[in-house]
Amino acid sequence: MSQSASPLPTIAAALRRERERAGLSLTELARRAGIAKSTLSQLESGAGNPSVETLWSLGVALGVPFSRLVEPVTPTVQVIRAGEGPRVQAERAEFAATLLSAGSPHARRDIYLLTIEPSAGREADAHLPGSIEHLIVAAGRLRTGPVSEPVELGPGDYATFGGDAPHRYEALEPGTVAVLVMEHP
Repeated sequence: MSQSASPLPTIAAALRRERERAGLSLTELARRAGIAKSTLSQLESGAGNPSVETLWSLGVALGVPFSRLVEPVTPTVQVIRAGEGPRVQAERAEFAATLLSAGSPHARRDIYLLTIEPSAGREADAHLPGSIEHLIVAAGRLRTGPVSEPVELGPGDYATFGGDAPHRYEALEPGTVAVLVMEHP
């Protein structure tokens, strides 16, 4: 949560969501948490100034961790429309990568949408030791893999290889598109 953002809207939404999930009335939750019903009502409407102790009591009464009451919920569906997202173009090849999802500290992976046009191809240096690349071709044809043993892929084909050795991407048809999942050690 950002330091400057007020946590009250997040807390209000979380309290309402968790109370309804538990099937409790305002009166019953207030009783279980040992707080006044009016205090709970204010908190659910985004007013008031809850203490850590009040939120802790509400979390215990709801059977949820404290963090669930103060951390904003991430959307269950995230959309990046075609043509949107951070796009990086290669210097010496008709190759562009759009980051679709960066890995969290617990999921060490990134997902990219690659658009590649026929050219000399893109030679990629070795990544961190233990890196693995997973590639699915969505359109066109692609030659990819370790420089020493590239493979040809068409629409729907999947390949995986170590990203910790020099490798390449070469479009064999115009309009080649692929999804790349990079696993990091």
